[in-house]
Amino acid sequence: MWLNTLWLALRSIRRNLLRSFLTVLGVVIGVAAVVTMVTVGNGATRAIQQQIASLGVNLLQVRPGQRLGPGGSGGAPWFKLSDAAVLASQVPGVWAVAAETRTGGTVVANGRNWSSSIVGGSDDWLLTNNWTLAEGRPFTEDELRVGAAVCLVGETVRRELYGTASPVGDTVRVRQVPCEVVGVLAPKGQGAFGQDLDDIVLMPINTLHRRVVGHTRVYTLHVSMQDGADADAVKAALRQILRERRSLAEEEEDNFNILDTQQLAETMAGTTRIMTLLLGAVAAVSLLVGGIGIMNIMLVSVTERTREIGLRLAIGARERDVMGQFLVEAVVLAALGGLVGLLLALGASVAISRLMQVPFAFDPTINAVAFAFSAAIGVLFGYVPARRAARLDPIEALRHE
Repeated sequence: MWLNTLWLALRSIRRNLLRSFLTVLGVVIGVAAVVTMVTVGNGATRAIQQQIASLGVNLLQVRPGQRLGPGGSGGAPWFKLSDAAVLASQVPGVWAVAAETRTGGTVVANGRNWSSSIVGGSDDWLLTNNWTLAEGRPFTEDELRVGAAVCLVGETVRRELYGTASPVGDTVRVRQVPCEVVGVLAPKGQGAFGQDLDDIVLMPINTLHRRVVGHTRVYTLHVSMQDGADADAVKAALRQILRERRSLAEEEEDNFNILDTQQLAETMAGTTRIMTLLLGAVAAVSLLVGGIGIMNIMLVSVTERTREIGLRLAIGARERDVMGQFLVEAVVLAALGGLVGLLLALGASVAISRLMQVPFAFDPTINAVAFAFSAAIGVLFGYVPARRAARLDPIEALRHE
């Protein structure tokens, strides 16, 4: 019986293909928009998490000043190299601590020049910031201690100065200071805030202090926590030691700030998820519009087929048979619209993900929910026309012109 009803519904839809397509267009657009928004949003969330994870493993970044951003130091004293050593030895749950001084300047080599970010760090800086080497070697203990004229270059610097050639063993001038390239950092790509992480030259921090910037300021302390360490406890210990070392009285506020990259990742991912849900909810409105379109056309169809309905009722069809036929037609229309919408969403999601350079995060749950919701739209908005058709008086229906 249901197969026969389905066949009748498909025949009715096929009789008016253009009208059927225009009827379900709202459902197609609604399903495609919702699924595309959620898929791209999930991909953006994943990209943010990956980019922040590339900053370092269980990383805390400690900077002078009471807030982040330009001018955030507010005249607060800079850190010292000894601060990193004390934190590494006295804070429980810490895996490594690396001091960082950063500046900018022109790097010259191979007849070319490139303006890049110049960072003073150590091998611990590579560990805390999750860097690996594509070729070459890290700094030796002797090079770090004496401030040798050696450096590691990022992929962007290598490409701009050497093309496809290897710079290892060659000499580059970093702000007029000759420096031997001992390794190339493995590429990381774009950071969480849009910066090129590979546009970097890393030198031993003592080398940068003595030969490039002419001071011993430390701008950032990178603190990498052990797996399973209590982040709140580590931050509390860091805060206590730094307050003591910076001679802050009990009533004075901290003149430094601690950024937890894991919390940053969760905050940014949460914000992206909220925006995704908001955009998905807005897009879902078109599903309701599509449902109203289905109800409108089904009411028109009841009027057009009044004599057919009257004839069926006159020869013994029951009300539930007629009602079932129109409900099935509405559900089939909505489900077909949902299926087409899913196919459009798949193509749109892949295209937009590539354009935005975010991962394609296919979510079977949202696809199944969107398809089920489109079918439910058919039931919801097809019920009134189906009930109206089933309650027609056979005699009056047969008289209908």
